[in-house]
Amino acid sequence: MSSQWPHTMPALITPFTSNGLVDIAKHRHNVSVAISQSSQGVLVAGSTGEGPYIEQGERTTLVSEARSVSTDLVIICAIFAETDRQAHAQITEAADAGANAVLVVTPTTLIRGRDIAVADFFLRVADFSPVPILLYTVPPVTGYELPVPTIAELANHDVIRGMKDSGGDPSRVGALKTTLSTGFLVYAGNSSAVLESAQLGAHGAITASANYAATTLDRAVAGDATAQDRLNTITAIVQHHGVAGTKFAASLQGMEIGTSRLPLQAISPEAEQSIRAAFTDLTSASPQSD
Repeated sequence: MSSQWPHTMPALITPFTSNGLVDIAKHRHNVSVAISQSSQGVLVAGSTGEGPYIEQGERTTLVSEARSVSTDLVIICAIFAETDRQAHAQITEAADAGANAVLVVTPTTLIRGRDIAVADFFLRVADFSPVPILLYTVPPVTGYELPVPTIAELANHDVIRGMKDSGGDPSRVGALKTTLSTGFLVYAGNSSAVLESAQLGAHGAITASANYAATTLDRAVAGDATAQDRLNTITAIVQHHGVAGTKFAASLQGMEIGTSRLPLQAISPEAEQSIRAAFTDLTSASPQSD
C-alpha cells in the first residue's frame, strides 16, 4: 500500500433479495452511489457488509460486480476465516475476482487471546496471499483486540501492509508511530475515533458511517472537530440499531438496502423515525449536506 490509497472508504452494506441471495443490481447501484459521494474505494464483505454470513462464491460476486462499475476503484474484500484453509479459499476468490487487497479478521473461535497463535495465522496467510493484506481487529465483533506489539511484528511481513482498527482507541495509533514510519497504513474503523486517529498518524478511515455520512466523515478525517462531533451524534443513534440501522441510514442517502441475511432483523418504525430525526438535525446543522 502507499499514500495514494483513499483516505476514506465505506464498509459497504450488502443487499440481499427476499430469498436470501446477493442482490446484484442493488449492489452495483450502491457502488455507484459511493463513487458519486467521492469514494475512491470500498470495502466489501466487512462486518457492516454481513461478512460472517457471506457464503462461498459470494465474494466473487461482490468484488467482480464492484469492479464492473469502475475499473479504477480500490476494492478491499474482508476475509472471515478461522483456519488457513478457509482463508486460502476466501482470499483466492477475492483476488481472482479483482480485489486490490484483503482485510483479514482476527480468528478467535478457538484461539481468542492466544496472541502467538493469532500472529502465526496471519504470517501463514500472508505467505500465500497474492494480494496485500490488511489486519482487521474488531473487538466489538470478535471479543479480541490484536495487541500493538503483535501488530508491529506482523508489519515486518512484506504482504501485510496495513490494518483497520475498529476498537475505538486512537492511542493505539500513536503507539505504532515507528511502524507507521515504514509505510504501514492504519485505517480507523470506529467513527468516533477518526479525527484523533488521523492526528496521530492514521491514513484515514473505513467505516459504516461512510454509507450515510460520507462528507461529514471526510471532514472529520481532515481535522474538522465540528464534523467529528456531528459524526459522533448521528453514529451513536444509527449504530445502536446495528447493521440494520446502518442499512436504513444508507437508504436515506440513496442506497438500495434490500434485506439482511437472517438472523439479522429489520429495525422498528420507531427506530427508523429516530434515525430520520438524526439526519434532519445533521443536515440543518451542516453547511454541506451528506
